[in-house]
Amino acid sequence: MAKRPSAAKKTVSALNLAALGAERLADLLIEAAAADAGLKRRLRMELAADVGAADLAFEIDKRLTALAASRTRVSWRKRPALINDLRSLLRIICDRLAPLDVRLALDRLVAWFDLYPALSVRVSDAKGELPLLFDAAAVDLAAVASAAGPDVAAPVLAEALSTRLNQWAAWVGRGAHALDPALARRLLADLSHGPKPTGRLALVVRKLADRGGDLDAWIHSIPDDDAPKPEIGAEIARRLALAGRAKEARDALEASRPAAVPKSRWGRAGEPAPPPDAWSSAEIAVLEAEGRREEADEARWARFERTLSADDLRTFLTRLPDFEDVVALDRAFGLAATHPDAMRGLAFLMTWPAPREASAVIMARAGEIRGGHDDVPLWASRLAGRYPLAAVLLLRARAKALAALGAGTTDEVQGLVAEAEALASGADEDPMVRDHATFVAELQALTATRRRCW
Repeated sequence: MAKRPSAAKKTVSALNLAALGAERLADLLIEAAAADAGLKRRLRMELAADVGAADLAFEIDKRLTALAASRTRVSWRKRPALINDLRSLLRIICDRLAPLDVRLALDRLVAWFDLYPALSVRVSDAKGELPLLFDAAAVDLAAVASAAGPDVAAPVLAEALSTRLNQWAAWVGRGAHALDPALARRLLADLSHGPKPTGRLALVVRKLADRGGDLDAWIHSIPDDDAPKPEIGAEIARRLALAGRAKEARDALEASRPAAVPKSRWGRAGEPAPPPDAWSSAEIAVLEAEGRREEADEARWARFERTLSADDLRTFLTRLPDFEDVVALDRAFGLAATHPDAMRGLAFLMTWPAPREASAVIMARAGEIRGGHDDVPLWASRLAGRYPLAAVLLLRARAKALAALGAGTTDEVQGLVAEAEALASGADEDPMVRDHATFVAELQALTATRRRCW
């Protein structure tokens, strides 16, 4: 009996194919290309690349022209072949032509992107593969344009944006983060001629300004009517403050200060509403830029009292002398424990993390625990080792929440009940925690009530 060859040697890999030798591979490619027009075009382009940039650009132009001139509708069956053709053409431009002549590559890449409007009309694309392909290629556009340099690429991209804004705004915007900063600044300068940018162009300008570090261009792109709005004015103020332009930051912040609460029907003003988070964050940044550190800390603490933001607290604590940070942290834990929203306070304590304080909140405010909170199972698992009774209350709250929603005695509910029973049996008794049989009876009564309602 003949010996079977090793399976590894039959695997189609670069190493095994190279072992066949150049002549044998050439014969196989010729044979395959005879039945595959796409492969034949690719081989012709690869051969042209070895000749020179001009020859490769000529072959690419032929394919781009054919795709642009075609009016044939592409069915869903033929769409994969077209997508592969476009992807192959993109890689030839970026990987083969660009290293040879980046200017020629940029021109062909622009022509490749300009295929999209006509293709989107004639291609059956229920899955949205075509726009995804072009959107993903925005990074390639940024790379080739950056390699071409500001003098070459900026006029090309500015012309595309000024004449074909609807499509090109999305592509330049998506690739802006990968542009060379010098190119972003030059493109901003080319786009600044004319009226204040609006709509899609304004969005592109802001992304280019972010990349190029041009704060004035970013601010100029904001509509005059939007600048006084608290959220937008706060962002302007924050950016100015970080740039060290404290006076301008203060002006922008005050111009966007949230309006006072209107008087009630009895002529008295209501309680002032807290400012939006973005505005209060900007206020802190402006105070820092003005050198008013103590006021900034006071504002940061006031913000923490409203939001229980762990980030604000950490920043606040790092600025305190030794031992004062311990006092402030205890005060913060106390605020969380007595917060009007028990779940919000518990979430802060579990995230910090402060498991001892969190378990105390659970035991003291068991009736306020909302088992429908997404993080309840995670919190229970973290507390189960050292604070099993707190974990029991969380698991029971979760089971009751599911039962109240009509889940009945599903596997998930049964699993929660069994886990709670195991933890309760191994923990010391506590008068605040009902025995397991009582809890099961309450859960069954709740489930029966839900069934009758349905």
